[in-house]
Formats: sequence, structure tokens, C-alpha cells
Amino acid sequence: MVLKTPIYMDHAATTPCDPRVVEAMLPYFTESFGNPGSRNHSFGWAGEEAVKKARKQVADLIGADPKEIIFTSGSTESNNLAIKGAGAMYARKPVGETGRGHVIVAVHEHKAVLDPCKWLMKQGFDVTFLEPAIDGIVTEEMVKSAIREDTILVTVMWANNELGTINEVPEIGALCKARNIVFHTDATQWVGKMPVDVNADNIDLLSLSGHKIYGPKGVGVLYVRRRRPRIRLVALQDGGGQERGFRSGTLNVTGIVGLGKACELYAQEADAERERLLAMRNRIEEQITARLSNVQVNGHPTRRLAHLTNISFGFVEGESLMMATSEIAMSSGSACTSASLEPSYVLKGIGVGDDMAHSSLRLSLGRWTTDEQVDFTIDKICEAVDKLRKLSPLWDMYNEGIDLTKIEWAAH
Repeated sequence: MVLKTPIYMDHAATTPCDPRVVEAMLPYFTESFGNPGSRNHSFGWAGEEAVKKARKQVADLIGADPKEIIFTSGSTESNNLAIKGAGAMYARKPVGETGRGHVIVAVHEHKAVLDPCKWLMKQGFDVTFLEPAIDGIVTEEMVKSAIREDTILVTVMWANNELGTINEVPEIGALCKARNIVFHTDATQWVGKMPVDVNADNIDLLSLSGHKIYGPKGVGVLYVRRRRPRIRLVALQDGGGQERGFRSGTLNVTGIVGLGKACELYAQEADAERERLLAMRNRIEEQITARLSNVQVNGHPTRRLAHLTNISFGFVEGESLMMATSEIAMSSGSACTSASLEPSYVLKGIGVGDDMAHSSLRLSLGRWTTDEQVDFTIDKICEAVDKLRKLSPLWDMYNEGIDLTKIEWAAH
């Protein structure tokens, strides 16, 4: 059988909607189209019941109370509501003054976390940007050393979107809980891949997105703890008072139903899927590093998500490599920054040099990735790297034993 191309190897950017999710959503486009806020007729009641069911499906997945589930448009909105909303609620001084509170974040977080933190800086908050080591992991000790008397919020992603590295989230959460500091985690890449229990893991605020777990785009969740302690937020938008007043606006019932179904499917199938993808990812890394020299797998060697790998190829430019492997859909960074020609800020943030950061590829496997697709991907990448290196004078110089770091290049 001829292998169908292009092959999708970019599941960390988005996932295809599972047909079972689509099937669950379809009636809410046409038959059960009522507004869940319309509580005086059966159409509205049907919408309200669908949302209630989905709220429980999401809550069950992460060990939460359904009342703690706030539906949003996705993780970007959830992150903004968590960070800006917590900042405004727990600020120590009024708007317009400096020294309003201290926030801790890492330099290699997603832009949807970094940019709200930078916005807080403009509002008079102090922000500490942690710099992880080359393994990419944010540890409890790093956070502990950065905490100050005026720290009001710590936000650390559970798993990095470019590296797949797993941060010490439960330990950081326990540290924050002991010191009465609000703890938020962007779990966009974690939920749907690994188990979550917001209580055991000491989480106050958690963001997730439907399209990362085989659900639809345009819907996400912010988990907001209701007790021990009760977390309060200032809303970013006002209106009808939906979602406990945190997020006004008519609910996206079709998307919410899809997200709920995606969470239900994960609970049933995750363990087997994770083991299968780990074997595939390991094969990619083992074969590529065996067949090519001057290659490095970025991030921690083992403390990573099973489905994701980030590999740098010396003496090859990442964009050229992607063009030479156009039959494979993959990434040279996160989807939100792939239009930039700058080297990955995530890789630079953990100390990877510009040359290797420029030559990185992120491959992320998914529910319908096959062994044949993996083998095809390995062969195509290795062939493309060999071809591009043969065209590179720097590769020839390297093989001749010339130390390229000591060459003084002429300026033009």
C-alpha cells in the first residue's frame, strides 16, 4: 500500500477532531441549538443539560468539582483570565502605583503566559523570570529561591510545548500552598496526555484547551479552586454573568459538548495510547541519532511527554530542513511563533546556542500516527539532512577538523 502524504507530525500544535467527538457535537448545531441561558423553554433546558454533562466530564478528568470548571475560548483566554484576574484581585496596592505584588514565571513559558505577565509589569507588578538549566525543567528549588514576602502568584506550565519537558508542578504547588501564594499551571500540553488530580497536585488555577486533546478549536477551560483556599479572580469581560461571573457571554454549547466528550475518551484510552506513542518517539530518536552525527535531542533525556521530541541538527538550517521534508507536517517551534525567523526563544532560554536553536525540529505524534509514518519520517529527515550538509561549506570545514568557533569572519 502506498503511504498517503503529507504526514501529520505536529499534534502539539493541534489535533484532528476525533470522529466520536464530532458525532457528539452534531445535534447541538441543528436540533438542540438552544441557548443554555434560556431557562423558560425546552430548547434552553437541553443546552443547559448538555453543558452540565460536559462540565462533569471535564471535572472528572482532572479531579475537580464541576462548579470549579469555567468554560473559555481556549488556553490563551484561560491563561489571561488566571494571570490578569489573579493579579488584579490580589494586588497589594491600587492601580497606578508600583510595588503592587510579585509574580514568578519561567522564561520558556508559552507566549500566552509570558505576555500577560509582561502586561502585569506595565500595571506596577514585579515579575521574576526563572531561567531553567539545559534540561528545561523548572524545579521546586528554583521557585523557592525566587519567592519574596510580596509574592502573590506563581505560574509554571506543567509540560513545555516545544520540549515536552515536565516541570515539578505538584511540588511547586505544595510550596505555594504552604505560603498562601496562588499557583497557576498552563496544562495545555499535559491534560489529555498524563493524569491530573488538582487536589493531590496542589493546583489553584489550571488552563486547558479542547483542540489539543482531539476536541474542537475555540473552547477551553480554566479550573478555579473553590475551597481550601477559595480562589477569586477579577473578570476580564462583563455582561450576563455566566460562568460564576468569571466569563460572561453565551456559552459555546457545541464546542463544550465536544470538549466534554474528548475528556471522556481520554479517561478510557490514555494509558494504552501513551505507551504506543512512547515506543514510536523512542524509535525516532534512536534511529536518527544512530544514523546522523552532530545531532542533539533537546530537553531532559527522560522527563518528557511520551509523544513529543525536539531535535537539533548541526550544520542544517531548520527552515531549509522543513522545506526539504515538505511531505511531513512538523514544526520548528510552537505554532504561535512559527512565522518568526528568529531561533526558538524556548531553546535559547535553556541555553541552547543560536546555531542549534536555528536547526531544531519538533515532532509530535498522535492518536492515528502509524509505524509506517514514523519510518517514513525517519528516512526523509535523514536523507534531507545528508543532502543539505553536502551543500554546506561549513560541514566540509567541520569534517576537516577546523574549529569554526575560532574563525574570524569578514564583515560586508
